[in-house]
Amino acid sequence: MRFDIVTIFPDALASYLNTSILRRARERGIIQTHFHTPRDFTKDKRRTVDGKPYGGGAGMVMMAEPILRAVEKISKMEKIKSIKKTKVVLLSAKGKQFNQRMAYDWAKKFDQLVLISGRYEGIDERVKIALKAEEISVGPYVLTDGEVAAMAVISAVGRLVPGVIRLASLQEESHWNLLLKKERGAVRGRGLEYPHYTRPEVLRWKGKAHRVPKVLLSGDHHIVEFWRQRHAK
Repeated sequence: MRFDIVTIFPDALASYLNTSILRRARERGIIQTHFHTPRDFTKDKRRTVDGKPYGGGAGMVMMAEPILRAVEKISKMEKIKSIKKTKVVLLSAKGKQFNQRMAYDWAKKFDQLVLISGRYEGIDERVKIALKAEEISVGPYVLTDGEVAAMAVISAVGRLVPGVIRLASLQEESHWNLLLKKERGAVRGRGLEYPHYTRPEVLRWKGKAHRVPKVLLSGDHHIVEFWRQRHAK
């Protein structure tokens, strides 16, 4: 899976992508991440990427042309020509809310995601129209930038790419069974995970003793599984 992120602040993503599971997946070549800044596709000396909104209003709007040129260059790269299935995503507070079903479908169906990160008051609407991009929001709130949203999408989709995380680990997660309802042979199951506990067996905190449920210490896998199913949300 290849991620191409159009952003004016690539450093905001670089540090995150160089840690933990995503770093290892990149080192192994399972996923690739590439940054493209619209400032490299401007025509003026100041490398302007934003302008005042038509019709008035506060803030600035990211201009369409630098973004369109950046995406056009991505599509013309030699390494991209062999990629068969690409999706262009515009990250915006007014977009359709991103969820686990989308992450699962994108990881399964596409070889490349082009993520356009917004800033300021948003992006010129003509970017969405010209690129036939899907407008996505990561939640019912407004972020100061689209880089955080891009990181969330890369994390959610990237971890579902085969080889990044063991399948057994994914199958125990929240949302997994509900995701697979429509898959052939899938078992209808819980949506969210059961509670987790680890050592110590008795946690003493501010005069209170918090114990691990006895059933989890029984060693009976059938009873444990039944308990987990009952306590899953």
